This record gives sequence, C-alpha cells and structure tokens, in this order.
Amino acid sequence: MTRIRWTLQAADDLEAIHEFIARDSAHYARLVVERLVQAIGQLEQFPDSGRIVPELSDPTIREILRSPYRIVYRRRTDTVELLTIFHASREIPDVDRP
Repeated sequence: MTRIRWTLQAADDLEAIHEFIARDSAHYARLVVERLVQAIGQLEQFPDSGRIVPELSDPTIREILRSPYRIVYRRRTDTVELLTIFHASREIPDVDRP
C-alpha cells in the first residue's frame, strides 16, 4: 500500500478551501473537504490513477480532478506526496521540484 504524505502547502490549501466555503455554508465546506480527502485516500490503492499534469509534462507529477479542484501530487516509489490543491479556474501554483 502506498503511503500518503501531506506537504504543508497542500494542508494549508485544504484548510483555505474549507474556510472560504464555510463563509457561506459550514455544512457544504465539510462535504467538499470530505470529498477531496476521499479522493486523496484512493491514492493509497491506486497511486497512478491521476493524469500527468499537462502544464508540467513531468511523469512523476500527477493530478486528480475533483471539480472544481485539482489535487496535484508527486509519485514516489512507495509514497504519494501531496503538493497542492487548487481551484481549476486558477493557474497551477509553483510546485516544489526535487
């Protein structure tokens, strides 16, 4: 089973998403975060299920799309490193390169 490692950036992104949505609905904010965390959890069993990020063309950096969010991660041998979670209408933030 693949291990999931959260970067500080990805954790901050998820918290910011929750806070932004919670301004209007705490209930909906919780549902959105749960859906994102569930998608991330699936990477334990299927770490290669995401697509290669088109803007980066790096086969080790992949993403899962959970509209309207993009979950970007780096695939390591036995680890998935979550890099960032952001709204798909925005440009991809700089991701830390090895």
